[in-house]
Amino acid sequence: MRVPRVQGAAVVVPPVRKDLNADALFRTAKAAFGLIADHRTGNVDIPLADALMSALAVFSLKDPSLLRFDERRREADPNLKTIFRINKAPCDTQMRDICDRVAPDELRPVFRTMFGQIQRGGALQPFWFLDGHYLISLDGTGFFSSEKLSSPSCLTKKNKKNGKTTYELKMLGACLVHPDKKEIIPLFPEMIVNGDGSTKNDCERNAARRCLQKFRQDHPHLKVIITEDALSPNAPHIRDLREHNCRFILGVKPGDHQWLFDCVDLADEAGVVTHDEMPDPSDPKITHRFRFVDDVCLNQSNKDVRVNFLEYWEIGPDGKPTQHFSWVTDLPVTQDTVYRIMRGGRARWRIENETFNTLKNQGYHFEHNFGLGRKHLGSVFAILMMLAFLVDQIQQNSCHLFRALWAKLHYNKASLWDRVRSAFRSLLFDSMAALLTHLLHGTKVRPPLMPDTS
Repeated sequence: MRVPRVQGAAVVVPPVRKDLNADALFRTAKAAFGLIADHRTGNVDIPLADALMSALAVFSLKDPSLLRFDERRREADPNLKTIFRINKAPCDTQMRDICDRVAPDELRPVFRTMFGQIQRGGALQPFWFLDGHYLISLDGTGFFSSEKLSSPSCLTKKNKKNGKTTYELKMLGACLVHPDKKEIIPLFPEMIVNGDGSTKNDCERNAARRCLQKFRQDHPHLKVIITEDALSPNAPHIRDLREHNCRFILGVKPGDHQWLFDCVDLADEAGVVTHDEMPDPSDPKITHRFRFVDDVCLNQSNKDVRVNFLEYWEIGPDGKPTQHFSWVTDLPVTQDTVYRIMRGGRARWRIENETFNTLKNQGYHFEHNFGLGRKHLGSVFAILMMLAFLVDQIQQNSCHLFRALWAKLHYNKASLWDRVRSAFRSLLFDSMAALLTHLLHGTKVRPPLMPDTS
């Protein structure tokens, strides 16, 4: 039994730059929004950048509805200008109308620019995974479903039993993850929606192909390993990954890839499959057991698509398996790399647990219908919510002020958002840093002077 070599571990992080806090990131967003062409003609009352920043403010403050944000607008809250740089906020109806006309891909540059800020600030170094590669998890999720409400972008699903039609909006999320970190770095999501005039539903496979192409346009030199669930390992998708110079760790299951597992069993009988096991580095009572073999065919129909196979069992203190996973990869699987590759494959769940579950259950109101619009509104709002989440994750990863306040509140995100909204509404601040400092250390407030009525 061996002790695993942990390769590609996180390096010592240099001091982060000052442009990795909320105020700097909001400035970046406002500047990027200012470069988007406004499709409205004539004189406009609300600039497009102000409308987009207002929507970003809704999701940054975790407001449960646009009406709640509209209360701030009617009260002329000065924090909207000092913190979110909004010169003129739209009402909820105006916000929906303006944002509905923005094509989702027009918001892509702001994600690319923020990612560049993270790179320059040295905050990506802890995400190095293996041989200079970063680990990116892809997965689809839905954020709207209704039998009554719909928009032209909605996917349709007809129930064969009762004949009812369900309208849905979905996205393919992409997040930079690391098995040793709970923080993630969300990338620009790819919408799974019907196009103009389309009668056939879009699908996750098509979205993945678009996502890879656009990712390489945004980050042509970034070394990445893509990790996905068992729906992904098919020959066309693996060819796409290779075409775009992406390494991969993809889940497989016997029910979907029986021919592959049969080939591995035959290779095992022939003695060419490697078996190995090792104790867990942090808990010797847990054992990691592997079997792996290189250069096997993915399936019978695509014998030219060859992959490396890894099967894994986590063995508990009683000697019985508690977890069982299998993957195909193009990374060389050896006794020195097998533990790290297994950790990378299991890190796929970061996009489920730290991303989608956080958005749905920790105050972001991801599945709330903020508006569908007639064109792109539902998708634009989902992207701006993901942008607000990106700002939060950068702060959680790099902003010592944010991390200190979060720790003070016992790592309770709901309590943090409640206090931010309360302070935002009741006091004046010239920056988000000042607001967080107030919540962390407190501020002495002079009591109001009472008139002498004697």
